[in-house]
Amino acid sequence: MAMDEEQIKQQEEESKKKADGTKSETAYDADNLTVLKGLEAVRMRPAMYIGSTGTRGLHHLFVEVVDNSIDEAMAGYCTQIDFTIHTDKSLSVRDDGRGIPVDINTETGLSGVEVAMTILHAGGKFGGGGYKVSGGLHGVGVSAVNALAEWCYVEVCRGGRCYRQRYERGVPVTPLEVVGKAKTTGTYTRWMADPEIFGEIDYHHDIFINRIRELAYLNKGIKITFNDENTGESQEFKYDTGIAAFVDHLNRNRTGLHKVVYFQRSREDTTVEIAMQYNDSFQDNILSFANNINTIEGGSHLSGFKTAMTRVINAYARKSGALKEKDSNLSGDDVREGLTAVISVKLLHPQFEGQTKTKLGNSDIEGIVNSVVGEGLSEFLEENPAVGKRIVDKSLTAARAREAARRASELVKRQNALENSSLPGKLADCTERDPTKCELYLVEGESAGGSAKQGRDRHYQAVLPLKGKILNVEKTRIDKVLENAEIRSLISALGTGISTPGLSTVEDDEESETGNGNGKDNGPRYDLSRLRYHRVIIMTDADVDGDHIRTLLLTFFFRYMRPLVEEGHVYIAQPPLFRIKVGKDQQYYAKDEPERDEVLKTLGNRKDVIVSRFKGLGEMNADQLHETTMDMTKRTMLQVTLEDAIEADDAFSMLMGEKVEPRRLFIEQNAKQFTGVDWHA
Repeated sequence: MAMDEEQIKQQEEESKKKADGTKSETAYDADNLTVLKGLEAVRMRPAMYIGSTGTRGLHHLFVEVVDNSIDEAMAGYCTQIDFTIHTDKSLSVRDDGRGIPVDINTETGLSGVEVAMTILHAGGKFGGGGYKVSGGLHGVGVSAVNALAEWCYVEVCRGGRCYRQRYERGVPVTPLEVVGKAKTTGTYTRWMADPEIFGEIDYHHDIFINRIRELAYLNKGIKITFNDENTGESQEFKYDTGIAAFVDHLNRNRTGLHKVVYFQRSREDTTVEIAMQYNDSFQDNILSFANNINTIEGGSHLSGFKTAMTRVINAYARKSGALKEKDSNLSGDDVREGLTAVISVKLLHPQFEGQTKTKLGNSDIEGIVNSVVGEGLSEFLEENPAVGKRIVDKSLTAARAREAARRASELVKRQNALENSSLPGKLADCTERDPTKCELYLVEGESAGGSAKQGRDRHYQAVLPLKGKILNVEKTRIDKVLENAEIRSLISALGTGISTPGLSTVEDDEESETGNGNGKDNGPRYDLSRLRYHRVIIMTDADVDGDHIRTLLLTFFFRYMRPLVEEGHVYIAQPPLFRIKVGKDQQYYAKDEPERDEVLKTLGNRKDVIVSRFKGLGEMNADQLHETTMDMTKRTMLQVTLEDAIEADDAFSMLMGEKVEPRRLFIEQNAKQFTGVDWHA
């Protein structure tokens, strides 16, 4: 069929469009590359620079700014830092350091202030000219804050004048201008976090205060203040004894076996500070820092410390006759039982693994710390033989407990050797074998366990009833922990093993650190990849006893299965405390008294309303338990998270440890706040 001129023209245009479309989808040339100018990259991918755009990232802006002031303090130019939460939800940091340079940078043609505030990887921390020691290694700190702020302004006092410049979303909106005369020096930075990036701006005091307190400990003699204009709250942090006071703070809920040991040594351009104290607990708590950065994954400085501790205490034990020639060396785990220590190194060129800076990689630091700790600890033990004897005796007791724990571990291993006997008998397992789809309910008592087994979805939900209250592991050594039947059932059901001093896992009992001074551990003691249920749900009665059992379980998870909590696998079920029946067919459930009152308020003054209170999960029928607490489509659960390991350690030692006074004081100060606790049980 012949086409007229109009049809031919239309076909040619369609063919051209098709060809252009194909090119746009498949071609990859220079025009396809996006060039981000200035701070655009930070706004486009903020998580790459501050970790997240949630609560953690929002508070991290403060960390980046205050760390600049701390760098001035470490350089010897700053003695006071003031942090303020303002009524408009903006934050500010003021220091009395030298002030950001205001002269013109010859390379960029910009003032030093504008360079620092608008250019990534710029500042006095590159090349060694501005700072010898710095925590802000990557140079993205204050410029990233500026990029992620709705507005930000900086005031600099320097050379007898005060200068000011304002920015909006990282872009200068005023020049750097003189706003007055100055008799002092320093920098004042104030910013409003951008709601476009972070959504609702909601700050948590404890996050700010914990970091401020930590920095004050790590930089002795520096005064840091916290102020909140909204509440009028004001706190001052200044510690003349530095990390020695830090160890005192960490051990305040434990009984120390001696006064805090502190020593400081310098090797070339590296300064090493060590503070340590043994206490009567069974856990070690060792914190390591490099240039004020909390290296939560450790690194070379922590390895050097551990190696020296093991070597020196073994040598002292043999010299004193506590260890005979035929006796094996104490392991690293043995000598660290009950040890609280803070390691702080300040060095010229720290090598951190990743932007998050959680592990120190400088290989030479291991030998330096090893040498410093070897000298300092040896001198202390020689000068304090009574303390040395207490430390060695504690280590020997830990070694005996480790052997007993190993025997208990062998028993668990034998019980797990056959596939048919690998799981505890009272566990009602689910049929699904993909752990990511499975969940385990830890239920208080056999009666509640029976209801939960009947009310569950057998495909995905497993139930493990626990008899009574499990052992308080905070007050118990590992050998006794592993003798507890309920804990052994729990370990077997989860399948991961446990992480604990002196014992690798219940599946792998290879000996940890040999004590021969090589500083090597056998690798991970806890294998999260073997977790059989990716949701571990604690389901206890909504009363005081239930709260206690839940706390006991959380203490066990924190002390012996911490990765389970860190990776977000632990949940708290929310069973109701009340049932509100209306007439014959209608009913509501309420988790506590305030929720019960709200339901009754919506119902008005009906006479056919009956309110009943559950005394425990065992009183609930299987269908009631399913409907309110186990139905995946309707239930409400709380996920347990670990925001601050230092604070969590402190809380568990205070609530569950041997010392009564801190616990009594906590109850007196906070009882009125816990209105949701059922005090009638």
